[in-house]
Amino acid sequence: MIDLRHDHGALIHVVRACDNADAPDLVAIGGENSVSVLLITDSSAELIASFHVGSRVAALAWSPRAVSPSSSDQWFVELAAASSTFGLHLLTKSSDVDEDVFPFGGGLSGHHGPVNELTFCGGPTDDTARYVATVSDDKMLMVWDLRPNVDIPSLPQSRSPSSPAAASPSAGGARPQPTAYVISFPHALSSVCAHASTTKDLLVADVRGSLALVDWRSDPSHAPTNAVWHHPRVIEFAAPRAIAGGAGAFLASAAWQQANPDIIGAVHRSRFSIWDLSKLHGGKPALSGASFPEGAHRFRWCPTYPEYFAISTRCAGPRGAMIHVHSALHVHANVEPTAFALAPRPLCVRDFDFMSLKGIPRIAAAVGHELVVFYIGME
Repeated sequence: MIDLRHDHGALIHVVRACDNADAPDLVAIGGENSVSVLLITDSSAELIASFHVGSRVAALAWSPRAVSPSSSDQWFVELAAASSTFGLHLLTKSSDVDEDVFPFGGGLSGHHGPVNELTFCGGPTDDTARYVATVSDDKMLMVWDLRPNVDIPSLPQSRSPSSPAAASPSAGGARPQPTAYVISFPHALSSVCAHASTTKDLLVADVRGSLALVDWRSDPSHAPTNAVWHHPRVIEFAAPRAIAGGAGAFLASAAWQQANPDIIGAVHRSRFSIWDLSKLHGGKPALSGASFPEGAHRFRWCPTYPEYFAISTRCAGPRGAMIHVHSALHVHANVEPTAFALAPRPLCVRDFDFMSLKGIPRIAAAVGHELVVFYIGME
């Protein structure tokens, strides 16, 4: 059933729910030129922060430091955002400090193609919110150090129209610009994911459906100078149909099951696959199945009930905006997924994410101008 509908007033492109234990009721939505943070209750979506970034939002990632107003009077919002102009932004607001937009990674210092996904990747250390990984159509994975020891002055192109003192986090220009470790790939990259249990591994997917676990902290100095992959790949794998190839490029969406670092899921074209890294057999998936025939767009694991995962498509099918919810326990039995129709044609699901609230799992989805929050079951 539909929990609530929130009218954003403009097209929503990106949805990310916070999975921090102290902020499971926060959802960030990216629109045409801004990011809004909503506090979700059983009956309302309260706006608690709004950040103007100046162009369409392409990707969002929650910092592990975020704390909801429902958990503490000293609440804190922190996200990383990518814009359609290839710029990156660190967004912060607290209970006693207004919104701050800190732009970085612009001009010659960052990506020169659309940024498709980003994630914090510091792992379970004091640096948990220090590093952000980004992937782009420019075939590069960049891992950004948000608190570098050396200050590299920002280029004029990296400044955001929403933050005239771009190098300053409300402190008069004292903040150093983040620096990036760059890793090149042979194909455009569509997805990157980190796991809370590791400080060094990233799951990366490209537009051809190939996936790799990459140790981004390894020293690449011993690699051959002419190597296309100039970094250690822990594991490479792909679904059989992705290996077979075909015309055109499709975004692959991959996700790590947070409850088990050995379980990875992904969707590419009209097929989903699940791998168990403890039982790899030549890189073949342990489970696979059919998804939207018109092509799937997003794969997400449920953080509170790990056996569930969901898939969406950006193509408006016969039933309009749809999300399919699967159980990994029933894939072998060819059980049909539970289909949720959120809006009629021509609307589609532009993005979605599971929330981490306790109880019946809930999904937050972007459908046109609306954020739709709904349960995937009943008590």
